[in-house]
Amino acid sequence: MIDYEALFKISYGLYIVSSGNKEKPGGYISNTVFQVTAEPPKFATCCNKNNYTCGLISGTGSFAVSVLHTGAPADIFGRFGYKSGRETNKMSGLNIKYADTGVPIVLDYSVAYLEFKVVDTVDAGTHLMFIGELVNSEIIDGDKELLTYDYYRKVKKGLSPKNAPTYIDKSKLENMGAKPVARKYKCAVCGYIYDDAVEVVPFDDLPDSWQCPVCGVGKDDFFELI
Repeated sequence: MIDYEALFKISYGLYIVSSGNKEKPGGYISNTVFQVTAEPPKFATCCNKNNYTCGLISGTGSFAVSVLHTGAPADIFGRFGYKSGRETNKMSGLNIKYADTGVPIVLDYSVAYLEFKVVDTVDAGTHLMFIGELVNSEIIDGDKELLTYDYYRKVKKGLSPKNAPTYIDKSKLENMGAKPVARKYKCAVCGYIYDDAVEVVPFDDLPDSWQCPVCGVGKDDFFELI
């Protein structure tokens, strides 16, 4: 028997993993970045094979990690967690640095960044695990509080997107006796909340043509809250 609540007790940070170049940038929110060796320093990150950034990392052989702090707003998670780089330039309007490898590095809402050259790739089924050797790193704002996945869930009321290694379908929790939760969806652009508990039509049943009543963006710009 698997108690899925136990999986939430594993501690994680939250990061933006980025790759590509100025012409074709990409990035995604990750909570699976961890150090695997000390000499030389090597880190691993997991990326869903369907992610646009997965192909960028494979193609460039490099990636960067921006360590987020608790001040990161909802639109950052909407941008890097729920949108595809195939359809939008996620770096547009952000403070981006290009260092040793030439990959885009997100400086906004970051405590530090680390830059890697891929030295090994492990096929983990739905995901590829990229192991990179550290080539460059810098502290951006060491006084900020690091953003953890626990903080993201409990304070920011966020969830993992479906492509994340840590994604758990709510039905699995509810089928094991966990208390059902009212589904709410937040606009990544303006912050408007669509609450299924008070609306006549559940969010999932809204037509694809539906738009945010505040800023006019579509359903794809909303992400689910707990």
